[in-house]
Amino acid sequence: VQLQACGGGLVQGGDALTLSCVASGRTFSAYAVSWFRQSPGKEREFVAAVSYGGANRYYHNSVKDRFTISRDNDKRTVYLQMNNLRPEDTAVYYCAARTDWYAGSTSTTYDYWGQGTQVTVSS
Repeated sequence: VQLQACGGGLVQGGDALTLSCVASGRTFSAYAVSWFRQSPGKEREFVAAVSYGGANRYYHNSVKDRFTISRDNDKRTVYLQMNNLRPEDTAVYYCAARTDWYAGSTSTTYDYWGQGTQVTVSS
C-alpha cells in the first residue's frame, strides 16, 4: 500500500487542523493505520492509531483529549483532526500502516509510511 499525507500548515496556538492520509494499492481495510510525528532532534513519536474498520482507536496521552483519528475506507483515507493545537505539537506528521493491529506502538513495527506533512504551531 502507498500512503500520502497532506493537510499540514502554519497555524496559531488554539487553532484546529485536519490531516489526511490517502492510500492506494492493496485493500485498504486490511491495514491498521497510525499517525506519528517527529520534531527536530527528537525521535519519531506515536500519536494515534485506528483499527481496520475504525472501531478501535488509541491515542498518546498528550493528544488524547484534543486529537481524533478516523477513517473512511470507501475513500481510502485516514484523518487526524487536531484541535486546540499547541506549539509543542509542531512536527512533521507521518501516517503509517501495517496489517497487525496488536504489534505495539513503536515505529519499527510499521511496514508502510507516507512522506510526512509539516505542522507548525505558533504561540
